[in-house]
Amino acid sequence: MRTKPALILLCVGFLLALNISPFVVAEENGEEVQQSMTRIMMMPPEAEVTGMYVDANGHFFVNAMHPDEDNYKATIGVINGIDWNNLPEVVPELDSSSKAEDIWHGIRTSYGDYQVILQTGDALSQGGVAGGIYSVDDGGQILISKKPDFNAFVPINADGTHGYLYTAWEDRPAGLSQMEIELDTSTSEWTVLGGKMLNLSSIDGAWVLCFGSMSPWGSPLFSEELYFDNTQYWNDDSFRYHSDQTKLENYLGYYPNPYDYGYIIEIGNSSTSEPDLTRHLTMGRYSHENAMVMPDERTVYLTDDGYDTVLFKFVADTAGDLSSGTLYASKVAQDDTRDSAITGFDVEWIEMASSSNSEIRSWIEEYDGITTDDFKSGQNSYISDEEINDWAEGRLNKDLNGDGIVGYALDDRVAFLESRKAAAAIEATDEWNKMEGVAFNENVPEYLYLAMSRIESAMTDGVGDIDLTLNSCGIVYRMTMGEQWNVNRIDPVISGGPYTSSAQYECDINNLAGPDNILVLDDGRVLVGEDTDKHESNMVWLWEDLSEPLIPNGTLSVNYVNLMNTPADKNSTWDYRFQTEVNDLEIGSSYTAIIIIKEFGFDDWKGIWWWNTIEVDGQQYDQTFSLPRGCYSVSASLYESQDLSSDVKNATILSDTKFDFVVGTGTCTDGIYSEEVAATNETGNTDDGIKDSADESVPGFGILVSIVSILGAIVVTHRRK
Repeated sequence: MRTKPALILLCVGFLLALNISPFVVAEENGEEVQQSMTRIMMMPPEAEVTGMYVDANGHFFVNAMHPDEDNYKATIGVINGIDWNNLPEVVPELDSSSKAEDIWHGIRTSYGDYQVILQTGDALSQGGVAGGIYSVDDGGQILISKKPDFNAFVPINADGTHGYLYTAWEDRPAGLSQMEIELDTSTSEWTVLGGKMLNLSSIDGAWVLCFGSMSPWGSPLFSEELYFDNTQYWNDDSFRYHSDQTKLENYLGYYPNPYDYGYIIEIGNSSTSEPDLTRHLTMGRYSHENAMVMPDERTVYLTDDGYDTVLFKFVADTAGDLSSGTLYASKVAQDDTRDSAITGFDVEWIEMASSSNSEIRSWIEEYDGITTDDFKSGQNSYISDEEINDWAEGRLNKDLNGDGIVGYALDDRVAFLESRKAAAAIEATDEWNKMEGVAFNENVPEYLYLAMSRIESAMTDGVGDIDLTLNSCGIVYRMTMGEQWNVNRIDPVISGGPYTSSAQYECDINNLAGPDNILVLDDGRVLVGEDTDKHESNMVWLWEDLSEPLIPNGTLSVNYVNLMNTPADKNSTWDYRFQTEVNDLEIGSSYTAIIIIKEFGFDDWKGIWWWNTIEVDGQQYDQTFSLPRGCYSVSASLYESQDLSSDVKNATILSDTKFDFVVGTGTCTDGIYSEEVAATNETGNTDDGIKDSADESVPGFGILVSIVSILGAIVVTHRRK
């Protein structure tokens, strides 16, 4: 096995970009992952871990939400003095005996120093207080939130030491704060230069802003956690929790439309003091925990917090623009086991519908002006279950309710305004409980990670697509991707517990409980924040997969280069055909081979082929080509597909081979073509100029990020020793 070819490419003519889809190997079913768990933080009593975000310089922002009010305040802060993008192999562990009262804010860390940036109720330089929610009409204070959630730091200088820290406030109605902060590099501490609560009236306010993410193009994405499963009762003033709608009404000055809430909100122009807010209706309405955009800037994975929920995917029409696209819902097929610690799922995606923000907005406006005066018991002012069924029957062309009629809908509003119910109606899996954050890091693109704070209810009831053993302490799953950033597999990698029902705090203090916030670091290690009452103090854990990485094998050979036909004019091109073959592949891996034909004495290529999706021993690749008479060679190299897509210049060559051949009826001597009759050697065989040199040492050739046009390219390569 050779490694890391270096490549110098000089192209003549234009370049055509080549995209290789990432591929990773799914774990074997039933195989537990060897892992390391290190406790690195503990919160004050009753405080949930929120706001986990690591910026480009490795600063780790993290909050304590709704702690014990008698002794502590909800806090936004950052761990200083540590580059979390460049951790040592071993990180100190925080002892479980650590006490909140040992430090005034109650937040303890094993590594670095926690700095408080802001606490709920603190006065803000531009008026109001941190967490203050103020009415649109008269600016009157409706509430002071004690629930700071997702943080996103947007730098406004080149070295990332000065910028805006955005924080969600998870209430009904919700808030967004914008704090201007700057790092003093001499002390490694941040200074607050100013701040305010943003005016959200341009998007009719917000509802339960929860976790979030940063898009690849640098815009924070915040999530509305709807937590209102049955829209029928939105305008029923006798329904439980109706006071939340009343507070939102007081904020707006009019009764709210339920279909205005429950989406992903993007902060555009976030490096300015007056950012733009866009509610992306295209990604569906449900209890969004967070959205994670893949490096293609089109594919988005979306989690749905609550009970009996759905894992969603969105694919935008245009990279970097979430305003139009297609929404999908997942359907899973469980392994033939029930043990939640080892049981995984195969994943397929059911297309729901395609639309745009503007089209969906036109549907939403049809429900404006509905108030509590319109509520009548047993009736529905909004989208009914019958409408959802009719839409689903039309999508599936199937009678679902047994009335003998296949219904239909005039539009796809159901898919975007009642997304969870719509997904269930078209037979997607709606049994997840309780789904939390999804996380990804482009520096380790093999997996996404998905937190499930508890495995219970519909996941353990013995019916439907999912039937697992109970785990009240939760599980973190790892999601494997196939081509085009498509998740095709989900496996458990961190299993919480053990659980002891008789204990005051039921989940073992030395392991995970209630995973919620989740973050993947540059080196592939994962930070997991808790939200549970089964530990006295919620914690942040650093998890590392200690399993031996799978190193794919494989051999590549050129079976033949054969003449297809002899041209009437020997000075024209001759038709040939080659065949390559792979063997000794690692089961479950995917490979790519690069095949190049060159003429002796010339640097330009006469042909290049990319053989993708190689997965089975004995797989063959045949190609016909035409060339004028001369001396040529076909060279082929085999790569593991994910390795190739991750680092094209330094990808490992698993196998390579070279096959020399002659086009025409002549012979080749020292790479020079001649029509003279070949001499007979001592054995009586004729040297026909064709030689299989697969066993010789052959200079490797690197993989290009683009292929040359017909004008050609000059390539100089060498193999790093």
